Amino acid sequence: MKDTTSIDMKENKQKKQLIIQGAAISSGYAQGIIHLQPGLLGPIDVPVNGTQLNVEEEFTRLDQATAKISNDLMMLATQVEKEIDTHLAEVFGVHKQILDDHLLKDELRKEIVDNLVTAGSAVKSVFLRWEKRFLLMESRIAREKGDDLRDVSIRLRNALAGIITHPLEKIPENCILVTQRLLPSDTVFLNSRSTAAVLLEYGAKGSHAALFARQLGVPCISEIPKILEKLSNGDTALVDGNLGVLTVNPGCKAITSFQKTVEKDKQIHQAAQKRAICPAVTLDGVRINVNANVGCHEDTSKAYRNGADGIGLYRIEQFYIGRTSPPSSDELLDEMCHTLSSVKGQLVCVRLLDVGADKPLPFVGFMAETNPALGRRGIRFLREYPELLYTQLKAIISLMADYEVQILVPMVTMPVDVLVVKEMLQTVCIEHDVSILPKLGAMIETPAAALSASTIAPHVDFMSFGSNDLTQYAFAADRENASVESYYNDDADVIFRMMELVHNDVPDMPLSICGELAGCKEHIRRLLLCGITSLSVAAPLVPIIKETVRKTKIT
Repeated sequence: MKDTTSIDMKENKQKKQLIIQGAAISSGYAQGIIHLQPGLLGPIDVPVNGTQLNVEEEFTRLDQATAKISNDLMMLATQVEKEIDTHLAEVFGVHKQILDDHLLKDELRKEIVDNLVTAGSAVKSVFLRWEKRFLLMESRIAREKGDDLRDVSIRLRNALAGIITHPLEKIPENCILVTQRLLPSDTVFLNSRSTAAVLLEYGAKGSHAALFARQLGVPCISEIPKILEKLSNGDTALVDGNLGVLTVNPGCKAITSFQKTVEKDKQIHQAAQKRAICPAVTLDGVRINVNANVGCHEDTSKAYRNGADGIGLYRIEQFYIGRTSPPSSDELLDEMCHTLSSVKGQLVCVRLLDVGADKPLPFVGFMAETNPALGRRGIRFLREYPELLYTQLKAIISLMADYEVQILVPMVTMPVDVLVVKEMLQTVCIEHDVSILPKLGAMIETPAAALSASTIAPHVDFMSFGSNDLTQYAFAADRENASVESYYNDDADVIFRMMELVHNDVPDMPLSICGELAGCKEHIRRLLLCGITSLSVAAPLVPIIKETVRKTKIT
């Protein structure tokens, strides 16, 4: 917990205690002083000098501002990669792609010419049109793209107006920041100002703000309507980021209870951390592997420090997204070796490239799809571009000298999906004099895969449940679609029944799980009863999940 202030009891007695329930999007506890920050997303008016507008001059100003912002984004990406997380640095790579979009550039110039407006006005109008297109879509991914557009728009308009400071540069250190919404560029300042917690009116659990907050360890609560009207500067507050509960101007009783909760949570995590390196064995003597999900070097380092038994899910998408050409097998191998350097000799399960129409690659020309969740994702995409699959397999087998390598095939629906990979893997191994093939696994993310487990089993060595996608396909509810959010329930009986069905159909098949469900303490026993012997979770969760396993009896 970030304890940022000694709360003045006399002052608190003069104010009425207020308890607000919001949505928990980044866990943790904090107490401190509230700082209201309105206007982060407000319009920026660029003054026009004189009545005569020179179109060519506006073109030049636009080009110069674009070049400056492009350079700033590269520097920002480098800073985030170094100080926070490689995966999150990709956000600013996406922003640079937006700046470089030829359609957008053409529309900006057309706006200046057709309406005889300044570059700043053109940016405001054109970006607003593009942003609205995304915000009108149901998908959360599309809505977050609207946030990206707004972020780039504000940066560009600031540059055109000669504004070089950011409002969050001057917020008090260790405060509880209150604002309507945070954009990716805003969240970078949370780290530099040691922000205790963040309270938002808007922000989904999958938003960039939430991702940054979680990576920084900053508690965050969202979905608090009219938040700037409900709170006042200087109010004291208690933030429970686990439950999404905010207590404003707490009394002595509330403070005491809060501090006891924080202390108890701290003791539990300290005890778990001390035993993190030890194996996780159930009360009835069953060894359960607790691995980590990783995507960059820092993730892997955290996995090692937190006692992970291995890497249960290694995501390689960051090496592809944002590039103008795909990495060669040597480039991919270099990146992998760097990422995995702290876990040599351990199990590493590499998931093949899991992209599709919802995560386009600039160097692959394919049409956008109406429903990317039901389109060319995972292995479906790789079957269409076998040269990408070949490059990955070649790099992966080169890891076998230093790691216990496994390969995981995403978005399996039919046996042929793994057969394609197995045949190419055999070819690559023969070409490179590799006599022992790495173990091959199928991700069970679709009901069809769960129901076909017995026909997929002869072609794989293990299976891994991707509970996030399995849930969305089981309920026909896009997990990025806010309008069907109530249908998306990853701990529903139907999900566990599908896992049990797989275990019953292939009782000797090693089963693992790498979705969000694996990191939920309350569901560990039920997962183990489904025959799962390996859990893969976010690195910081490894100690507490191991401790939960040790307190579980499954026979």
